[in-house]
Amino acid sequence: MCSKAFSRNSDFIRHKCSRSGERRYCCDVCKKAFTVKCALVNHQRVHSGERLYCCDVCSKAFTKKHNLRRHKYLHVGERPHCCDVCNKTFAEKKTLAVHIRLHSGERPHCCDVCNKTFAEKKTLTVHRRLHSGELPYCCDVCNKTFNQKGHMINHQRTHSGERPYCCDVCNKTFILKGDMVNHQRIHSGERPFCCDVCGKTFLRKSHMLDHQRTHSGERPYCCDVCNKTFTRTGDMVIHQRIHRGDRPYCCDVCHKSFICKSFMTKHRRIHNGERPFCCVVCNKTFNLKSNLTMHKRLHSGDCPFFCEVCGKTFIGKSHMVTHQRIHTGERPYSCDVCSKAFNQKSTLIIHKRIHSGDRPYCCDVCNKVFNEKSSLIKHRRLHSGDRPYCCDVCNKAFILKSYMVRHQRVHSGVRPFCCDVCNKTFTVKSKLTRHKILHSGEHPYCCDVCNKTFTQKGDMVIHQRIHSGDRPYCCDVCHKSFISKSYMAKHRRIHSGERPFCCGMCDKTFTRKYDMVIHQRIHSGDRPYCCDVCRKSFISKSYMAQHRRTHIGERPFCCVVCNKTFTLKSKLTLHKRLHSGDCPYVCDVCGKKFIGKRDMVDHQRIHSGERPYSCDVCSKAFKQRSTLIIHKRIHSGDRPYCCDVCNKVFNEESSLITHKRLHSVDRPYCCDVCNKAFILKSHMLRHQRIHSGEQPYSCDVCSKAFNQKNNLITHKRSHSGERPYCCDMCNKAFIHKRSMIRHLRIHSGE
Repeated sequence: MCSKAFSRNSDFIRHKCSRSGERRYCCDVCKKAFTVKCALVNHQRVHSGERLYCCDVCSKAFTKKHNLRRHKYLHVGERPHCCDVCNKTFAEKKTLAVHIRLHSGERPHCCDVCNKTFAEKKTLTVHRRLHSGELPYCCDVCNKTFNQKGHMINHQRTHSGERPYCCDVCNKTFILKGDMVNHQRIHSGERPFCCDVCGKTFLRKSHMLDHQRTHSGERPYCCDVCNKTFTRTGDMVIHQRIHRGDRPYCCDVCHKSFICKSFMTKHRRIHNGERPFCCVVCNKTFNLKSNLTMHKRLHSGDCPFFCEVCGKTFIGKSHMVTHQRIHTGERPYSCDVCSKAFNQKSTLIIHKRIHSGDRPYCCDVCNKVFNEKSSLIKHRRLHSGDRPYCCDVCNKAFILKSYMVRHQRVHSGVRPFCCDVCNKTFTVKSKLTRHKILHSGEHPYCCDVCNKTFTQKGDMVIHQRIHSGDRPYCCDVCHKSFISKSYMAKHRRIHSGERPFCCGMCDKTFTRKYDMVIHQRIHSGDRPYCCDVCRKSFISKSYMAQHRRTHIGERPFCCVVCNKTFTLKSKLTLHKRLHSGDCPYVCDVCGKKFIGKRDMVDHQRIHSGERPYSCDVCSKAFKQRSTLIIHKRIHSGDRPYCCDVCNKVFNEESSLITHKRLHSVDRPYCCDVCNKAFILKSHMLRHQRIHSGEQPYSCDVCSKAFNQKNNLITHKRSHSGERPYCCDMCNKAFIHKRSMIRHLRIHSGE
């Protein structure tokens, strides 16, 4: 017993029922029970729709008298009950009583399941429905159920379109009064809720509570599927839709569906072109507020996120998280077709388009399509000529920022990418990746025609054009076509005369950087490529490859006219000109034509008298380097060419070829006058002078003429007194070698 006293018997009976839990009055429609009869009568009006009590000001009707009385206070503005702590006024005494509990901390109503306490009984009643799962209020349009009547009323406004609360500043309307109050704070600048840790202020209390969890680390909401935790219940609800595959929001333009309304709203801006967020510094617009926030940091220089491994700073948290995967090696996004993994989801999406063939971005000028937006933006600059990124050292402009950054390393000398095998450094990451393949020996790209493998996909694509005959790049001067853009660019320098690469030691210029690098090895003595058969070293890989063909006998280039084969493509090109009669190089002194540039240069040295190649043993000079190499073999005794019939050795290949004709009786050169055949062309030409009577070699002392150059040289010795051939037994000297040989027979008795 509680000893409480009552003035009326009915109040006493009601009190006893509340203590005992007895509910003797039951609704015959929904079977809900009540402790007093008047409560049942008021409840039955919900079913009948009867509203007996009507406001004489606005004619609004109510089921209960005290609800009408409370409503009238809105018209008269009367709030007779005042809090003696904060002086806040209220229309009803019981509302004041609940308010006072905020100051006193009293929470008299306790949940018998989880012991959570509440200041109001109705709040406890709503809370208990969380445990029981009761949802007593049902929308009569979509049958969605709710645990509070107010929630159902607010929901029904989404069907009716009713937005009863209007902002008196901008006339924006709202379904909920609380949303309007929060919105009005945007106009007033009021941010009444303040974080007690960092002092940041907020429009809504819920926003402040969410924010404070960033300080405390609290993540009270947990997904029951994957145990991922969240600071907000809304985030957890959206996350759970990923597991269920639920995407309730659909774009009415393209019918793409989304897991939350905000994602759909952002997506719609793609269709309508809306970019509502504008930078006040450069007027650049964005379709997302988060993108604007990050953009502003570019102007302010603020980089609040930093990598705890290398200290690099970032304007966005997502940028930092993606960067940290470089250190951890994490690649959480995997392609379900080829199982290739990526450290960014966006990269995976672009990769999947390779399999699907989807290229959603189209150039409105030339209709070329792309699988990523950045490629389209870059491509459009080719049409517009826009080069927005400029080097602050040499003012060279670039289409992409990455190109400019890479270029600036030329000035700074920075080479940030280092090989962990040989410590060689590079200015560009792609070059390091390409270099590492040299160590691994990996050739991941294979031609499907000839099975040749490549370290780079681009090299394979260019190679395949050899099979297809595709030559998409054309010189606008001579209309010669090429299989790659770089080949065309190098070719154009022939027309322009541009030689942009200069050797720092001898100032020789080159049209290609690669040619300059190989040339510089002549100065440095570096010969990094070595033949694995004879250990001879070379300054370039191509020279070594050409040399190896001498060991294996490979002659891969064949003339389609006479089937003659060659070890080098350049030699085949020169040979073809013999059939076509094409002689593109002309001596500017005598007008003689040549099939190759080198032949013309060697010829021009006859006019200039230049002999740039000198023997370091006897100082004899030569017009051609090949002649010097053959000459040096006289000093070294090297005779690398051997006849496979008689094993006779020679110091030059042409002598071996001539010698082999003695065994084969091959005499390919025939006089067109007497049909006499010769082993060498020079022998035939010398013979033909007998028929023509030509004597092109004349002595500059006595003007005597000869049909052979060696006869002239021998004759000149009669004037100079030179006797170059000497007997090694009696030291007698001779003008002719044959005279010395005849003399030697005297000593030998032969």
